[in-house]
Amino acid sequence: MPADDTLDRVRAFRWSGDALELLDQRALPGRVRWLRCEDAPAVARGIRDMVVRGAPAIGIAAAFAVVLAARRHGNDAGSIAADLALLREARPTAVNLGWALDRMRGVLATGAGAQRLLAEAEAIAAEDLAANRRMAKLGADALQPGVRVLTICNTGSLATAGLGTALGVIREAHRRGWLEAVYACETRPANQGARLTLWELSRDGIPASLIVDSAAAALMASGRVDWVITGADRITANGDVINKIGTYALALAAHVHGVRTMVVAPSSSLDPDTATGSQVVIEERPPGEIQAGLERAWNPVFDCTPVALVDCIVTERGCLVEPARTGLAGLSRGAAN
Repeated sequence: MPADDTLDRVRAFRWSGDALELLDQRALPGRVRWLRCEDAPAVARGIRDMVVRGAPAIGIAAAFAVVLAARRHGNDAGSIAADLALLREARPTAVNLGWALDRMRGVLATGAGAQRLLAEAEAIAAEDLAANRRMAKLGADALQPGVRVLTICNTGSLATAGLGTALGVIREAHRRGWLEAVYACETRPANQGARLTLWELSRDGIPASLIVDSAAAALMASGRVDWVITGADRITANGDVINKIGTYALALAAHVHGVRTMVVAPSSSLDPDTATGSQVVIEERPPGEIQAGLERAWNPVFDCTPVALVDCIVTERGCLVEPARTGLAGLSRGAAN
C-alpha cells in the first residue's frame, strides 16, 4: 500500500524534533489531544497510563524516549540506564517494549550520540509500518470474498506505526472488496474497540457493527462470523498468544462454532525465549479502571490463548497455518507460506 493510502490516516505519535508527541488515546473519540513528552519519564508515564497503547506503538514510543534520555543526560550512563529501567517497567507484558529498548541499548553501547539513536528509533517505526503492510496482504490472502470478521480491542494505526496488524488485514480485505461485515467487541474495561477501532474504521469509511463483549458467542452461533482476527502483545515459542483480555474467550467460542482464528503480529512480538504462555506474568490494572471508586476487583489486561485454538499466525515472515504443529519454529523452517 502506498504511504498516502486513504485507509491509513491515523498516527499515534509524532516526533517534533525536540520532543515526542503522543495522541492521547484516553480522550478519543470525543477529543483529539496531543501530549508533549520532553523526557523519558514523561514517555514512561504515557505508556503506563495508556496515553499510547498497543504493543508495537509502545515499543516505538520507548525507542524515541531513549533519544530524549541521551539528549538530556549526555554521557551520564547511570541516568540513562535509570530512564531505560523506568521505561521497561511501564508495561512489561508487551514484549515489543523490551525488544525496542534492547535494540536501542545496543546502539548506546557503541558510544553513538543522540542523532544515531534518533535514526534507530525512526528505523524501528519504519520497519513496523513496512511489516504491517506486508502482513495486511498475507492475512487477506487467507480470507475469501464476502468474509465476515470479528475483532477485539484496537489493532490499527493507533496501536502501531500505521495501518495496523489485525485491523490492517481487515483494511486490506475492504480494499479488495471482500469484506462483507466487520464486528468489533467493545473491549471492556477501557472500551478500546468501541472508542478506538470504530473511530478508525469510520474515518476510513468502513462500516462496522459494535457488540458487547458477552455477545460474541451468540453472534458466532448465529452464523454471521467466518473469522476472528486479533493482534498479539506476545507470542511464546510454542505459539501461545498473549493478547487483550477476552481474546481467549473469543478463540474458545470460535473453536466450538467452526469459526477460524487468525493472529496478526510483527516479529517484534515473538518471544522464542519463553516456552509457553503459562510462564508470562500478566499485567493487572487498578480496580478503578473497571468502575470509579471500586477498591477490590480482579482486572487483568491480557489473557493467554493456547496455540491449539489458533488456526494461523501471520507475521511479516509469512502465514503459519496450524501453528500448534510447529510453534514459532515453523516460521524459520519454511512452514509459513
